[in-house]
This record gives sequence, structure tokens and C-alpha cells, in this order.
Amino acid sequence: MILADKRGREYDSPRGDCRMTSADIDFDALAAMLAETAQRAGQAIRKIYAGGLQVREKADASPVTDADEAAEKIILADLARVAPNVPVIAEEAVASGSVPATDDVFFLVDPLDGTKEFVRGTGEFTVNIALVHGDIPRFGLILAPALGELFLTIAEDRAVRAEVGTDTVKPLDSVSHEPLQTRDPAPGRLVALASRSHMNETTERFLETHGVTETFQAGSSLKFCRIAQGLADVYPRLGPTCEWDTAAGDAILRAAGGVVLTEDGTPLRYGKAEDGYRNPGFIAWGRQPVQE
Repeated sequence: MILADKRGREYDSPRGDCRMTSADIDFDALAAMLAETAQRAGQAIRKIYAGGLQVREKADASPVTDADEAAEKIILADLARVAPNVPVIAEEAVASGSVPATDDVFFLVDPLDGTKEFVRGTGEFTVNIALVHGDIPRFGLILAPALGELFLTIAEDRAVRAEVGTDTVKPLDSVSHEPLQTRDPAPGRLVALASRSHMNETTERFLETHGVTETFQAGSSLKFCRIAQGLADVYPRLGPTCEWDTAAGDAILRAAGGVVLTEDGTPLRYGKAEDGYRNPGFIAWGRQPVQE
């Protein structure tokens, strides 16, 4: 079905209302379709990885490979087919200067989050797809192609993990789902996740002053997923990121009971076109911290 917002822009929607609400997001349809899209993108990534990598440097000095571009091509083609009127902000397209205008609803795509981990061969890289509405990520999907793990929202307040393996593309309804739920933190004994590639002094000070007793390093958006699983309590990222790095993980963590806050304690917002879709520093919490 087609949905038009109050400015006349049309969006794909399961309903024909004149303005969009979160109830208009067909989570079942998005999850089923994009789970297979992400797996096909993951297969393209693994194929290129097996054939040998050629790493190039983008204008911002970050690495890019043929795998990033091949995966993004698959994702963009599917989104253009099923949601042709919804803008897509995708990492590699933005890097090449293709930045569509966005309004209230748009997709954010990182076809290969954790390129450094991909190059290193750690397996901790992901495919990230999110749908933003009203500056909040409402739908999120993260696939770890090398691990065969899929995380996604199936409602705005429900997220699941599924084992899809690495051999074939599996329909979402053919695999079992494990509900995701964040855990209650133990005061003064927090378990943190930190970036393997982007640790800095500010992050180290945060860990020292917030009752963190154990810190584990992990790559890519999997850190959001591990907190959503209840395996850790907090992930501080007090350095630069872009919205496509975080939106899918943010949506999944929110649905599992967590929250992503900026350093001033406000929720991380999306659609910051004036800032080049860059994020400020943030902290992902398994549970909303108690204000003292």
C-alpha cells in the first residue's frame, strides 16, 4: 500500500492513512524481506573475502573494500523495489556524493559495518539496515555474516536473535527466534563493551568512573546486540560515528529494553543532515541509568 505524509510525499505502508505513525510500519513484512536481503548481502561479502581482499582508502581515510560496495548494491536494489519512494542514506553512496533529501521517514544502511574487523579476519563485522521515522530508529536489522547470527526488531518493543548459519539464505519463518531482553545491572559491577578499533582516553575515563569492573572488546554493531542479549550492561562510544553505524543497533537495543543516550543524557536522534549524518558521542545502556 502507498502512504502519503502531510507534505504529499508517498511512502510504502500497509495502510492508506494520510499521515504516518509507528503503527504503519509493517514489521513482519520488513523483517521477512530484509532478513533475506541481508543474507544475500552477507553471501556477497563472504565470497569476496574468500577470494582475497583489496583495501582502498576513502576521502575520510577510512577503509573500503569491494565487499562493502557489492553488499550495498544488493540492499539498495531490494529497497528500491519494495519501498521506491523512501529515501535511503547508505554509507558508500554518501561517500561517493549521493545523498538524497530526507524527510520524516528514511532508511539507513551500512552494508559492512566493521570493515577493519573484516580486514583483520575477526568475524565481527555486520550488515546493518534501519528504518527511521520521526528521528527515531523504529526498525533495525543486523546480520553477522561470518557468525550466522541475525538480530532484528519484530515490533517496536520486541527484538529477537536467530541462527541463520552461513551456507544458504534461510527465510525468517524457517528459523527459530530467541527473544532479546536486556538485564538488570549490578550496581558497582557493570560489564562494559568497548570498540576494539576506537578506544580513547575519554572512553577509558568513563569506564573508570562508572562502576565498570569488566570490559570486553568487540567490533562493529555487535556491541549493541550483546547488550540486547543481556550479556553486558553498557557500551560507551565517545568518539565520532555516523548514523548508519548505530541506527539498526539502536532500534534493536531499544526494543530489548535499552536506551542510547548522548553525553548530555538525551536520546540519540537521527536525520541530522545538517551535520552530515554524524553522531555525537553516546552511551548505549542495557537499562536507563538512574539519575542521581
